[in-house]
Amino acid sequence: MHENQEKLLKLAEKKDLSKMSFREIARELDIENPQTVIHHMEQLKKRGLLYVDTKKQHRVAKPLTYVVDKIYNIPIVGSANCGPALEFAREDIEGFLKISERSLGRTRPNGLIAVRAVGNSLNKADISGESIENGDYVIVDTKKAPEDGNYVLSIIDEAANFKRFYKDKNKHEIRLVSESTTPIPPIVLHEEDLRTSGYLVNGVVIKVVKNS
Repeated sequence: MHENQEKLLKLAEKKDLSKMSFREIARELDIENPQTVIHHMEQLKKRGLLYVDTKKQHRVAKPLTYVVDKIYNIPIVGSANCGPALEFAREDIEGFLKISERSLGRTRPNGLIAVRAVGNSLNKADISGESIENGDYVIVDTKKAPEDGNYVLSIIDEAANFKRFYKDKNKHEIRLVSESTTPIPPIVLHEEDLRTSGYLVNGVVIKVVKNS
């Protein structure tokens, strides 16, 4: 993040920027040109890191989903940063995915993250009628425990991936399966190996937002 943007966010945590002129903000931050302030504020707003609430006040977004006028703003995290949601820092967030409460079909935003899919390991999946294709945005509930047959965001060898989760109680195994036009072998883990394998289910897929 640019140094001036970090300065703006810190100032917005202390003062209401909507009550200050761009010239006043520039003077406060020791920025020579007020146009520089305008540029960086717009960049922060595009990413959703700085937003205007219903009272027309500037607010700093935390690395969690926030709601404005029943529109959920869900943090988009890159695949390289897919760890437990509460460990994300503000700098890790690429932006916020906006989706209405009604479209998402839930009244609480707790635990939601959005991840941009890379590859086609689930391009034959059926998640409420949608597959997961390269570039799609996938909304994940990080507080939901996986059940047999759920689609999940999992971490294997520090790499994030979307798979279908199956639990074989008789064999005491977890199977992570691709549903793809490309033949991809499943990942099979014994329950006793879960703690030492670097395996983590980070949440359950609840919705796919197509990018086209």
